[in-house]
Amino acid sequence: MTVPEGRSRKVSVPRLRILWSFARPHRRALALALVLALVGSGMGLATPMVTKGVLDALGGSGSMRWPIAALLLLLVVGSAVMYWQWTLLGALGERVVLSARESMVRRFLRATVPAVTRRPPGELVTRVTSDTVLLHQAATGAPVGLINAVVMLLGTLVLMAVLDLVLLGAVVAAVVVVGVLFGVLMPGIATAQQRAQDHLGRLGGNLEGALRAIRTVKAGRAEDRTAERIVADARTSAEHGIRAVRREALAWTISAAGIQLAITLVLGVGAWRVSEGALEVSSLIAFLLYSFGLMDPISELSQNVTALQSGIAAAERIRETDDLQTEQTEQAERFVRDVPEREAPLPDTPVLELRDVTAAYGPDAEPAVRGVGLVIPRRGHTAIVGPSGTGKTTLFSLVLRFLEPTGGELLLDGRPYRDLTHDEIRSRLAYVEQDTPIVPGTIRDNLLLARPDATEAELLRVLREVRLAEKIDALDEGLDTPLSGTAVSGGERQRIALARALLRTPDVLLLDEATAQLDGLTEAAVQECVRGRAASGAVVTIAHRLSTVIDADTIVVMEAGRVRARGSHDELLATDALYRELVEALRIAADARAV
Repeated sequence: MTVPEGRSRKVSVPRLRILWSFARPHRRALALALVLALVGSGMGLATPMVTKGVLDALGGSGSMRWPIAALLLLLVVGSAVMYWQWTLLGALGERVVLSARESMVRRFLRATVPAVTRRPPGELVTRVTSDTVLLHQAATGAPVGLINAVVMLLGTLVLMAVLDLVLLGAVVAAVVVVGVLFGVLMPGIATAQQRAQDHLGRLGGNLEGALRAIRTVKAGRAEDRTAERIVADARTSAEHGIRAVRREALAWTISAAGIQLAITLVLGVGAWRVSEGALEVSSLIAFLLYSFGLMDPISELSQNVTALQSGIAAAERIRETDDLQTEQTEQAERFVRDVPEREAPLPDTPVLELRDVTAAYGPDAEPAVRGVGLVIPRRGHTAIVGPSGTGKTTLFSLVLRFLEPTGGELLLDGRPYRDLTHDEIRSRLAYVEQDTPIVPGTIRDNLLLARPDATEAELLRVLREVRLAEKIDALDEGLDTPLSGTAVSGGERQRIALARALLRTPDVLLLDEATAQLDGLTEAAVQECVRGRAASGAVVTIAHRLSTVIDADTIVVMEAGRVRARGSHDELLATDALYRELVEALRIAADARAV
């Protein structure tokens, strides 16, 4: 949420409710922390009065033993209470942060693909890392600190009134001036901090994208230009941060100066009243101790108001992620559970079917596919070809239920997708992306991603199928070798992804040209593996290479989001002009690779 220029963000009740939603599950621990804080403050307020008793005993004939013992007791018990309170609040803050992070991570991974991909990944990461840190103090320490500071300030003023009303008047005047100035300055501080955090999120998103495309950036000699665009958000964030710091510095200076002025007035007026016999020296000293301690609740108030405003801004940014649409709602899950079990499909029932399917990537976007009808038999290899932008990848997104159709329907084993959960659909499918990203972890972690119960023998079997077994055996840590973006080549990454898919033994294997980065010998071995899989199940390939097209049992030609033609290689070569052009382009590319 970006705040328009010239508009301040006030701490309103609805915004406080957003912050309170994070602290509500821990309200009992917060109540205990507040009690401990009030007990500690009470002991602090009692100390000047006990000190007055020591001074009175020193000037009279009374014993000093009990006042000094009371001071020692206040010190020991107050220290224990302070330690308990800080430990409790610190642990509570960590639990609030953990809960927020866990909730966001799970929501991001359960959200629909369009909902997640509409935002830069770096921005989402910033909300999990940076924004949640601001909750630590705001959702736990700040509310307790604010209530405690108000109680301590009022208690200090009441005890000052008990000691001397005239001196209290001077102190109250200074406190009122400081309070008014704080009220004027604090909204501007909150606004500046919110804008700084917004630009920090943009910086994270832009930096993540630039690092992902680092080779392209360097090849284009665009390091400085790219850095300048990213640093622009850093500069803007710093400008708003400096503006907040200046306002905070002014607020602190005013508060410190106000308290110093109050102490000076207390000294001057108090000395005059002592000389007139209207005030005891012990009372003046106790009053001065309260005056010196008055800075503590005022400082605590300002710090916690600042933390509260920053935390509210962070809480709003975090709660925005609750609007991300997730793939499965509780209502849909109940509906699926209520659907009676269907009988096993007949042998001639297609494993996948698209009936007059239309889909778009947004309510106002042009359809990416229109009226597509497609039947995928239970066995065999289906290749989808067509120029760029014709909807090939969109078909895969629909089949995997990354995208919901706006018209028509999809069926799995004759059952409509709407009667199935996302997990039920994807448990029957395996998918290899063209970019073949690897997940953080080891080679073993990547292979076991979709089938964590696979045995060592099964892992070795699929690695042999994609001709990676010898390569991995040669590594010092074997399957437990950590993977990074540069630890494996593009071809090896493709083979790891393909091995991961083969390990699933899926009913339908979806390949977005999984051999694009392989050499000729390795490609031949992988194609043989795909042919073997097509003999026992369905394989659907987005084809970018001639070998994939020729090997397919059925070829589907797409144009402008529609199915233009379908048939075997020879049939289409004889009947479809667009297919002939595509084959010629693929043949030229194949010849160039051979040369």
